[in-house]
Amino acid sequence: MDMPAPNPAILARKPRIVERLLSVLPADAVIHEDIETRAYECDALTAYRCPPLAAVLPSSTQEVSAVLKICHEEGVPVVPRGSGTSLAGGALPTADCVILGVARLSDVLETDYDNRFIRVQTGRTNLSVTGAVEENDFFYAPDPSSQLACAIAGNIGMNSGGAHCLKYGVTTNNLLGVTMVMMDGSIVEIGGAHLDASGLDLLGCDLRQRRPVGCRHRGHLAHPAQTRGRAACAGRL
Repeated sequence: MDMPAPNPAILARKPRIVERLLSVLPADAVIHEDIETRAYECDALTAYRCPPLAAVLPSSTQEVSAVLKICHEEGVPVVPRGSGTSLAGGALPTADCVILGVARLSDVLETDYDNRFIRVQTGRTNLSVTGAVEENDFFYAPDPSSQLACAIAGNIGMNSGGAHCLKYGVTTNNLLGVTMVMMDGSIVEIGGAHLDASGLDLLGCDLRQRRPVGCRHRGHLAHPAQTRGRAACAGRL
């Protein structure tokens, strides 16, 4: 398979694009040297490789918003990346795109045992969500084989499951809401710490489509019943 041809106009503007990204992020959060961007040339589907124009590692919602606003204004494609464990090429870049990594977005923001949900940033690994609540006999049900390393961001993007899905369902059955940054930098909340609302299933629609309209950076995840109890999740970028 040949990779899509990059836009030469974007490649020619790389110095300006990098300069603008550095104006909203710390220097160590913007990766643009050719030798360094090779670390982001593929995910676990290593048959196809293409270093991106740059990679960024924001650490807050505001930084994600600022990055996407710049890329939108510059006409630069953005590829969100979780932990890079996907075997489906979900985080495969092109030479004229910016990789938006969520590795620095890994905090637990809220845990509510009475209502059985946890709100996390989506750079947090799948297994560490269970690790945050297991002392109280809860767990997060979706358990892909890469759960030790994979991030909630990728789980949401690929609707991940695992052995527990036979009883508890896949990610779509355990995700209550997300904070999403749209590609123009605007921030929206979909769902939340509650059961399904009436009307259009916007959360389910976002979760099931393969061309995301924004970056999910925080999520509400549901916890199953105790012993061992399940934890539902609400995620944030």
